[in-house]
Amino acid sequence: MRVLVACEYSGTVRDAFISLGHEAMSCDLLPTDVEGPHYQGDIFDVLDDGWDLMIAHPPCTYLSNAGARHLYPKKFLNQQRYEQGLEAKQFFMKLLTCNIKKICVENPVPSSIFGLPKYHQVIQPYEFGHPYQKKTCLWLKNLPPLMATMYVQKQESTKVVGNWFNAGGKDRQKNRAKTFEGIATAMANQWGAV
Repeated sequence: MRVLVACEYSGTVRDAFISLGHEAMSCDLLPTDVEGPHYQGDIFDVLDDGWDLMIAHPPCTYLSNAGARHLYPKKFLNQQRYEQGLEAKQFFMKLLTCNIKKICVENPVPSSIFGLPKYHQVIQPYEFGHPYQKKTCLWLKNLPPLMATMYVQKQESTKVVGNWFNAGGKDRQKNRAKTFEGIATAMANQWGAV
């Protein structure tokens, strides 16, 4: 199976599919952190190259419900942020509706103001062997829901101040965007077989 992992610099999902014998490539504006097939550039340069499956991680900065407070600072609409959100929605929808047979687009819970279609599934890292809570929505096209693989009973919120997820510094956003390995492995095991 030929798998495109859109908006991924880390190679986590890409390498999970490669480990099972699939031909997989990541694509991001950033260089990859890990050696492997990676296209550094615009996803639309490679979107129509005959992929069987795409897993996309579009930026969520302007779409996420967590960032909605920035839309109405001092109770007035921040027009610039709203327009950035509309641009992010357009990018998201181009990925979701592109001409690839099987698609998963993942993002946090979106702000309702942008009117994204309803997601099909919500997953948590603690369902895939990681002791964390981080609600992630999946929009699916011709893919079954991702099944949990290993529940972790004791869970820590990623919102806890001082944990690895909220540590400051220049790599904060990159660390927060990386897919948990247990989720990547489940994607490769389950969707690589459909």
